[in-house]
Amino acid sequence: MSPTLDRELFNQVMVPNYSPLPVIPVRGQGSRVWDQAGREYIDFAGGIAVTALGHCHPELTQALHQQAEKLWHLSNVWTNEPALQLAQLLCDKTFAERVYFANSGAEANEAAFKLARKYAYDHSGPQKHEILSCENSFHGRTLFTVSVGGQAKYREGFEPVPGGIRHLPFNDIAALEASISERTCALVIEPIQGEGGIIPASQEYLQAARELCDRYRALLIFDEIQTGVGRTGKLYAYQHSAVIPDIMTTAKALGGGFPIGAMLCRSEVAESFQFGTHGSTYGGNPLGCAVASALLQVVDSEAVLDGVLSREKRFREQLNQLNQQYPVFDQFRGQGLLLGCALKPDLLGKAKQLLLLAQEEGVMLLIAGPDVIRLAPSLIIPEADIDEGLQRFGRAMHRFLQEP
Repeated sequence: MSPTLDRELFNQVMVPNYSPLPVIPVRGQGSRVWDQAGREYIDFAGGIAVTALGHCHPELTQALHQQAEKLWHLSNVWTNEPALQLAQLLCDKTFAERVYFANSGAEANEAAFKLARKYAYDHSGPQKHEILSCENSFHGRTLFTVSVGGQAKYREGFEPVPGGIRHLPFNDIAALEASISERTCALVIEPIQGEGGIIPASQEYLQAARELCDRYRALLIFDEIQTGVGRTGKLYAYQHSAVIPDIMTTAKALGGGFPIGAMLCRSEVAESFQFGTHGSTYGGNPLGCAVASALLQVVDSEAVLDGVLSREKRFREQLNQLNQQYPVFDQFRGQGLLLGCALKPDLLGKAKQLLLLAQEEGVMLLIAGPDVIRLAPSLIIPEADIDEGLQRFGRAMHRFLQEP
């Protein structure tokens, strides 16, 4: 007899590193999702900024089906046409001259940090190995990336962690000036801290970072795992300014839900990854690359990117109206369709409680720490879904204020 595929089975067969919500979604279309009982939800979570074109977008499903009938996997003993096409697209659309493919954001960041150290080793020697990162940052869950990440709670219990990493206050130019040195091989920044609470980097901070990296011959790495692929109204967040990184990582929305990540860099930097220095069995998989190419060609258009900004305006206007009725939030921050709703001081620590109420009202949300509700919906979410979803959220906000 087959087991019942319910939440209880998760507890019996899965490692308990996750604690998923009780409902189990089984179908999605656009920005709507249905659970096992047939109940409908409006999706403001986007798979944590992954489903950039919503669920089952026809051009992505077509690209996957077509590639699935041709070639699934080769390994990197050979290259393949979808990988070459995607690499060319990424180079054409960004500062990058070289691309390395991985399976996730953590793997893309792992490659970036290894490349930064190898480049410094090749050009300056082993003493130039220190990586500077920001407090409250998040860069993945491998031992190296969790060490570079600036949240101690994710490192506890896994010590000793890799050394040669320092964490500085985010957006603090003076702290950066005091810490960077000839030992620094790289500075890693999220243009908007995602897991840390949806906190944007200031343009002044990014400009200072670029100038200091140039002065000390350190590489500037932008982690655009969450901000990339149209999320902020540009294809990548760095394109809002004149500050260009040496290395950039991208994943999450790149495959629209199909697992794929990439590290992008200048050709000079890429030369430190010679044959055998790094690799990935599945990196550059034809299925993922075919889907990502299709997605990029849809997202990198005036209609979609301008639409992100118009949708941001619609969200902000209605969130402000709801907050006047139900005063829950202290501020709204972020950019494009990566928005953070920060709870008022007297409600801190209760973001998960509000998320659960929202789910009961039929809207899927995220949190970014205990104090922030995070919205990262499809970049093409219909306006009617925004309006209906926020009405449901408003009911959750009202209930939230009534609870002790």
